[in-house]
Amino acid sequence: GLGKLLETRQIKKMIASYVGENKEFERQYLAGELELEFTPQGTLAEKLRAGGAGIPAFFTKTGVGTQVAEGKELREFDGETYVMERSLVPDVALVKADVADKSGNLRFRLTARNFNPAAAMAGKICIVEVEKIVEVGEIAPDDIHLPGIYVHRIVLNATPEKRIEKRTVSAAVDAVAAKVEAQAAIAQAAAGSEVPAPVKNNTSKKGA
Repeated sequence: GLGKLLETRQIKKMIASYVGENKEFERQYLAGELELEFTPQGTLAEKLRAGGAGIPAFFTKTGVGTQVAEGKELREFDGETYVMERSLVPDVALVKADVADKSGNLRFRLTARNFNPAAAMAGKICIVEVEKIVEVGEIAPDDIHLPGIYVHRIVLNATPEKRIEKRTVSAAVDAVAAKVEAQAAIAQAAAGSEVPAPVKNNTSKKGA
């Protein structure tokens, strides 16, 4: 995440919908060393999309009547109040994708498609980290989620570390996981071998 940049004091202001539990972020913010602007997640995504499309601003109902709208232009359309939001055009967009070809065409994995394409298109320079680089043509045209025209640099990281800052697993979840694993083991054993014969009790009374 942005922890490395926070440690080296390379972030002056954060515009985010959620900031997590990073201790260095908390320390800098509480000490007045870091600016913070909260933005609804959908609005943040639209800020990036608009920036990539060359749209300088847009109006939305999200945040009207809350602190989100303070200091921003309000306007009425068809009897409804909207707040104006400026688009975002980052100097650098740091993007994570699954696969890239040598022309920079990208394929994202599942929910990584939510915001990465918008961020990539908005950035003046887009640096993408991928787990695999393939030849041009190996990604089917319908599987290309972002054209290479938006990508300026590619970093290959075939075995990325999946870091979890604070992992919390309840005892109930552990119990369910253990039960599922046991059921899977039984099913696998049943599929790969004959059903075992029932165990007989060989204990008998003498003279019977």
